[in-house]
Amino acid sequence: MTEIEQLRQLDAMGVDFAGFIFYPKSPRYVVRHLSGEELKKARLRLGKVGVFVNAQYDEVMRQVDSYGLDMIQLHGDETPRFCEQLANYITVIKVFRLGDNDPIDWIVRPYQDSCDMLMFDTEGAGYGGTGKKFNWDLLKPARIDKLYFLSGGIEPGDAEKLRSFAREPAAAKLFSIDINSKFEVTAGVKDLKKIRSMIDELKRNQ
Repeated sequence: MTEIEQLRQLDAMGVDFAGFIFYPKSPRYVVRHLSGEELKKARLRLGKVGVFVNAQYDEVMRQVDSYGLDMIQLHGDETPRFCEQLANYITVIKVFRLGDNDPIDWIVRPYQDSCDMLMFDTEGAGYGGTGKKFNWDLLKPARIDKLYFLSGGIEPGDAEKLRSFAREPAAAKLFSIDINSKFEVTAGVKDLKKIRSMIDELKRNQ
């Protein structure tokens, strides 16, 4: 997110979390758009999640304090030890970008005790989201013992597929879904009508 007014509207919708990118190479780099003071003054109820890519420990903690972050999402090559250090102070979500043949259990295992939650996204070049659809079926044979976010090209019209996946045993630890580029007008600016429609669809027949 990059706009305070949109954050207020999402808050009113009952959205649980909003992401703020602290990766300078991203077009959504929040530091160019919002100050920590602005975000704190907004007094939002939703959780504020800072997204970092291979940042130094001191930089992460500085932004956690400056922006009043509630959680951090690590989208780079962070080690289990690095996650553990941060998890002593804030909730840590570690992102795993997966290909079709990746052994999920083996990849995740070193992080089981060093982070609080997981996120599964699509493999791609570079860092950050790809906007490409994640193959949720990859999670079905995996033994996932931590709460996780489902990401990877989720788009309007996916609500029925998500509800179907949520009934699978692999979704026992599914905590939240992560939406981004498919719900944007431009980078960092969301199409709020699409988000409202998605929320309504997901809640239908719950």
